[in-house]
Amino acid sequence: MRLKSSIWVAGYLRRCQGEGVFGAVRRRGAEEAGAVYIKLALLDGNAMLFAPAPQTSYDGTRPVERAFVASPPQPVPEQKIEERLAKEINFDPDIWIVEIEDKAGRHFLDLAKT
Repeated sequence: MRLKSSIWVAGYLRRCQGEGVFGAVRRRGAEEAGAVYIKLALLDGNAMLFAPAPQTSYDGTRPVERAFVASPPQPVPEQKIEERLAKEINFDPDIWIVEIEDKAGRHFLDLAKT
């Protein structure tokens, strides 16, 4: 059974704050099962986006609560991330957007192996 998105986001933000990283919910999505996108602002005008991993990333050998992939895999100007998020909202208005800020690029996510 998968945790509700709202509970997962609350736990994720608590983890970030426990490590001294600021994080906030920018957009509340569907309480039960909204997709979660994590924007990592590097505080230099660049950012990274961590999107839900595709279903093919789940190999079934170990239970995974949520998996993410960096999309794109390197930092890009924040405006590009904002444009991508706007497209995702148009496609699925139930998404969550969580933004964290860390110059060192720490995100505390276990990334899917693709």
